[in-house]
Amino acid sequence: MQKVALVIGAGDATGGAIARRFAREGYVACVTRRSMDKLQPLVEQIRAEGGMAHGFASDARKEEEVVALVEQIESTIGPIEVMVFNIGANVPSSILEQSAQKYFKIWEMACFSGFLNGREVAKRMVTRAGADRRQTIVFTGATASLRGAAGFAAFAGAKHALRALAQSMARELGPRGIHVAHVVVDGAIDTAFIRDNFPERYALKAQDGIVNPEHIADAYWMLHQQPRDAWTHELDLRPYMEKF
Repeated sequence: MQKVALVIGAGDATGGAIARRFAREGYVACVTRRSMDKLQPLVEQIRAEGGMAHGFASDARKEEEVVALVEQIESTIGPIEVMVFNIGANVPSSILEQSAQKYFKIWEMACFSGFLNGREVAKRMVTRAGADRRQTIVFTGATASLRGAAGFAAFAGAKHALRALAQSMARELGPRGIHVAHVVVDGAIDTAFIRDNFPERYALKAQDGIVNPEHIADAYWMLHQQPRDAWTHELDLRPYMEKF
């Protein structure tokens, strides 16, 4: 049966690069965003490169949609052997102006949806765990996973919580043969958002001063390939010139 890599939040940069990386290794890339239209170019690119891909319009914050998504993939495509949670929600706002609605939405996107997707995939993985099977869950973190900056109370709170979720899942599921990892991407990523909103930072690309999404994807593939006697739980990725 075909092996599946499920990428929740397969955007144009990091998520898409991860999906393409696993597709090149023979995995069926199942990718999600809230809008199917935004997924189609990625699906077509993977298929043009000789890989297999399916796109799913799914709201990762809605429990019924997450349950249905995992059931559909497992029953019609194949077992999910890798799940990458890659939803960002990096929305700045002063604590003096932050509305309860906006704070809650950021938490839903960056943390609660990680719980929903992680739980549903883990429930399937534990039934298949064994010494001869690699199964991996990776959560994408950020600088905000480790420290809160001014203007990012909601984002930092959600990312801290996602990191705690990953730690708890690793301690529960690791002994059952499921590798749970948390990747702290500490630095600007080569995205259209950085290019358009932070041109001075984006100019550092010529000096390898921002993170290449393809290299993030390589790190995720490495995590999945690790032998179970030497698993990495938390991995930091940052450009050589990034302060930390």
